[in-house]
Amino acid sequence: MVAELQDKRIAFLATDGVEQVELTEPWKAVKDAGGTPELVSVKPGKIQGVHGMDKADTFDVDVVVDQANARDYDALVLPGGVANPDKLRTHPPAVAFVRACFTAGKPVAAICHGPWMLVEADEVRGRTLTSWPSLKTDIENAGGTWVDRELVVDRGLVTSRKPADLAAFCPKIVEEFAEGIHQGQKQASMAHA
Repeated sequence: MVAELQDKRIAFLATDGVEQVELTEPWKAVKDAGGTPELVSVKPGKIQGVHGMDKADTFDVDVVVDQANARDYDALVLPGGVANPDKLRTHPPAVAFVRACFTAGKPVAAICHGPWMLVEADEVRGRTLTSWPSLKTDIENAGGTWVDRELVVDRGLVTSRKPADLAAFCPKIVEEFAEGIHQGQKQASMAHA
């Protein structure tokens, strides 16, 4: 086991409706690299994962986002699923947590519908990213450039389109998270704050 992420705490921000494989595969990649993943959510207890529209497993919440502090984490993962980010973006403490990670220059990774949180936090302006295709207009309206690629990295922000992209997404997030604070990310976030 390579321990690129030893002593690093990685926040996974998710709630009910999270696409299970977009939570579990990056989680496994972080653990396999020696990191400590923690599930941050809008409520205590458990959240419901899904496979598409079908219920899947439930997952234990480690920290409620209202009590989470971005300073306590080394990076952030935003898994998708349609309902998950749609619920998260209506919860101001979740949006503030995402914004705080960017302001601090933390590496951030988002897949599928996860970039909705980036739009809500006003963190796509001036960036190139990818997502599930239905987010293209939202990203462009928020000042970002949307591209249809398996993987995009822009100043510490890693994005992918869908579960089929996880084979590229997971190793790249480990690499970015191992690099740590990304000065370009911090500067870009502060420029439009």
